[in-house]
Amino acid sequence: MKTRMAAALLLTLMVLPGCAANGAGRQNLTPEPSSRPTVTIAESRALYIYSLSRLRVLEGDLDGALTLLNGAIEADPNSAFLHVAVAEIYLKTNRLDDALKACENAIRLDPNQRQAHLMAGMILASLKRDKEAIPHLKKAVELDPAKEDAYLHLAVSYVKTFDYEEAVSTLKALVKVNPESYLGYYYLGKTYDQMKLGREAIGYYSKAVELKPDFEQALIDRGIAQEGLGLFDDAVATYKELLEANPSNVTVVHHLVQLFLQQQRFEEALPYLESLKAKGVGGLETLRKIGLIHLELEQYDEAIAEFQEILAKEPAAHQVRFYLASAYEDKEEFDKAIEEFSKIPPGTVNYFEAVGHIAFLYKDKEMPDKGIAVLRDAIAANPKQLDLYLYLAGLYESIGKFHEGIELLKGVEDQFGADPRFHFRLGTIYDKMGEKDRSIAEMKKVITIAPDDPQALNYLGYTYAELGTNLDEALQYLKKAVQLRPNDGFILDSLGWVYFKMKRFDEAVPLLERALKLADGDMTVMEHLADAYAASHEHRKALELYKKILAAEPGRKDILEKKKRVKAESLEK
Repeated sequence: MKTRMAAALLLTLMVLPGCAANGAGRQNLTPEPSSRPTVTIAESRALYIYSLSRLRVLEGDLDGALTLLNGAIEADPNSAFLHVAVAEIYLKTNRLDDALKACENAIRLDPNQRQAHLMAGMILASLKRDKEAIPHLKKAVELDPAKEDAYLHLAVSYVKTFDYEEAVSTLKALVKVNPESYLGYYYLGKTYDQMKLGREAIGYYSKAVELKPDFEQALIDRGIAQEGLGLFDDAVATYKELLEANPSNVTVVHHLVQLFLQQQRFEEALPYLESLKAKGVGGLETLRKIGLIHLELEQYDEAIAEFQEILAKEPAAHQVRFYLASAYEDKEEFDKAIEEFSKIPPGTVNYFEAVGHIAFLYKDKEMPDKGIAVLRDAIAANPKQLDLYLYLAGLYESIGKFHEGIELLKGVEDQFGADPRFHFRLGTIYDKMGEKDRSIAEMKKVITIAPDDPQALNYLGYTYAELGTNLDEALQYLKKAVQLRPNDGFILDSLGWVYFKMKRFDEAVPLLERALKLADGDMTVMEHLADAYAASHEHRKALELYKKILAAEPGRKDILEKKKRVKAESLEK
């Protein structure tokens, strides 16, 4: 029908100018016989009206175009092509139900009207009626297997109905017909992503990028898939590839920064954040992240400058003021730290923590009584705030006033005894006092209230390891703690130390090696590993670590004795 209408339109355009001319300008010729299909006057008029409607569409007058098309249909009611044109107008004005009805009319008049099937499928899919959309989209594929649009919509509908195998089959049929279809490969990647088959997804995303190197969304999705598989270096390379092509893609910069922060690759994140700052992107949040990275990297002056810049623009940013005070504290500028912490008002999220910092800063200034007074004043104003009691008990513990800490906590046990933090603090004070049984009892109360508290589990396990008792029980506590925090170097050290005490050196050594890496060279962890090396007769490795400990802590006579003993054993061998 569309061919007939095109012919009719051509005929109309040829005839209309002749009607306007005078008779003298004509040649009286007898038309040649033609194989062209017969075009009725009604069809010719309908197509003429259709041509006018197209002009209205180009002018943006969709209502006018629709009025003309309805007139064309009155002239030629059996034209599937005109019903499709009406459906397109309805789609442009978001009248989906009317568009669908127009497509159905077109299909009724011509069951092989591909555009009508394609549009009907797309409309039904947008209405979340994908099961009804699929037959139309399959028909559109069947009617013209060379066009990719129907394949793509069909695959998406299969995915939305969780028929992943049919989606994959459809897309593989597309790329077989058209090996250059980058969208076909891209949607294969998306489908495999939905199927949780990340490696296959990455392969198809890569093929899409190979066919269309500037295909940003495929690169982004590939990077996300690489992250999901833990291929962080590959993900970083993907995002950097994106930024090389389009340095102004702020979304990718943000994502790359977030990935670096999650991986604690702070130095790598910093230049990208600085680029956002230079472009004025992200506002105060970008400055905050820059400041926190400088703080993490112990670049205190730079951190202070960033936080001060934020506070100059937003003085009520109390969280940022807390960071500023913390930077001064870490820089050991205690008076400035106290000044900034003191500006954090009651009722804000960091207020009680700020009070705790102030108290301990006074202790660092060798003014513990002033710190105690600060906390007692805060408790008087906030008697139901457990954190303040814990800070005060911790302050007593830090200055060796264990009995005062115990007395303080025991005095509020009825009020706070259901909180595991209460018993944890009490247990640590008993431990400092050398009352191991009481300490263990308090830690067991913690895991009764909170069975998944990794610190209490670690405390119990390590205490038993140090005592050399209940090692099987300690092992169970520490295995659970490691499950809860698999990358905590100190918990791994405790588990390795229990294995050492059980003389299971082959299991102790790899755990302690990993613990030392995660604990950033902690001297206690290093000593445990050195002892495990010595017990495993790896004398050279043990001696290297003992030397490192003595270089950092030259007064350690116990380490010197261990070093001499291991050296003697190595010579005997």
